[in-house]
Amino acid sequence: MTSVDTSELGSALRDAIRSSDPRLSKFNPLKRILTLDDFNEGTNGWTELLGNYNGQGDLDTVDDHMRDFRPPQLSNATFFDTGTHGAMTGTYSLKLATRPYPGHTSTAIRRLTMSGRGLLQIEAYFTYKAETNIGGGAEADSYGEVEYDGNLHPSEAQFGAFTVATDLCGDGGLRYHTVARYQNTDEDGNFVRKIMYPVVPEPTPREHVEGKVKLEYAADFTAPNPEDWHSIGEPLELCFNEVPTKVNWHYLRWQIDTEKRKNVELQINDRIIDMSDVPVPPYEEKYDSLENLLNFYFSVRTLSGARNFLYLDSVLISTDW
Repeated sequence: MTSVDTSELGSALRDAIRSSDPRLSKFNPLKRILTLDDFNEGTNGWTELLGNYNGQGDLDTVDDHMRDFRPPQLSNATFFDTGTHGAMTGTYSLKLATRPYPGHTSTAIRRLTMSGRGLLQIEAYFTYKAETNIGGGAEADSYGEVEYDGNLHPSEAQFGAFTVATDLCGDGGLRYHTVARYQNTDEDGNFVRKIMYPVVPEPTPREHVEGKVKLEYAADFTAPNPEDWHSIGEPLELCFNEVPTKVNWHYLRWQIDTEKRKNVELQINDRIIDMSDVPVPPYEEKYDSLENLLNFYFSVRTLSGARNFLYLDSVLISTDW
């Protein structure tokens, strides 16, 4: 009687099921899928990130920099020139839209908890744009280092940055964030096009209450000091496709290790970046009521003052637990 390797058989069965499902086959998940969020079905638990407020429920006590992050919304990507674009698959994507104010951020957060430790991965298909304006407005024939030439478009330099990050806590209140940001331009509209990461923990409402930090409206809530952002790898040019109403979808895969509290790697389209040496600074103090916290967020930030958009077609979170 021939023995059967059940682990290999199980892996082959999982691969067969995934490859036969169009929603799964475009991803490359780890062995256990926690969530598959197809935004044709709704927002799937992705919501606005709102800062903490006091025990009386007074929303005026929310930190200035967090009180106006704007919630994510379902969008069929309708534009003035081409009409309704739809999503990569189906009609709706999840849209994050900033206000037209330099530094403003829009966020979408997904709140879960950990049932184990080990490799953790988030995958998504996304696109990004700056708002188009009919007849000029904030969009002139040039912006920053871009002058319209029939190929490059000024709105490409009006897009600031988008970020994918976690908020994790465990092992008796030890809290930390892993963060990967695509920095498209600087404040002057000059291209950066690099993956960035912070070397300090994100400021928290408790630190504000303790008098350690206070951020102003439209401050960078992930790491407010530009000197605390470092880059990794070579510049990475994404497909903007010439005008702000042409939508091309990009693939993102980001893997971390919650047992080692480390980054592993980031993939955007065909570029894979080793992030294993990227530091993950923990908070010095422990945090209560957050045991096994497992939060993911996406954010988009405008630096030009033109509204910036991040669209997510679908998101998959998986683990090897």
